Amino acid sequence: MNQTSIIEVLVYGTKENCSSCVTLPSAVETASWLEAALLRKYGEQVKVRYIDICAPESEKDQAFSNRIIEENLWYPVVVIQDEILAEGNPKLRALYQYIEDLGVKPI
Repeated sequence: MNQTSIIEVLVYGTKENCSSCVTLPSAVETASWLEAALLRKYGEQVKVRYIDICAPESEKDQAFSNRIIEENLWYPVVVIQDEILAEGNPKLRALYQYIEDLGVKPI
């Protein structure tokens, strides 16, 4: 990975938890938590963006939001480079491994 590339971590969800995830943090809280954890480990090499599946901003976000709804995925859904890495409660270790496999080095 070259120095100018930034890995974007997308966190899809809603302000309300899905019925299967009521005991977990909301998607907004998860995005905030992931942003803090990833910033500490990778600095500015990784960016986290929250996408509300009820109000996506781009066509690509809309298409992925529709997929989440149609496939009844548990949100938050964490996506990096169009690959779903987590549904519901993400595991940091798995995200770290995926990000590092993309060539990002911890700071």
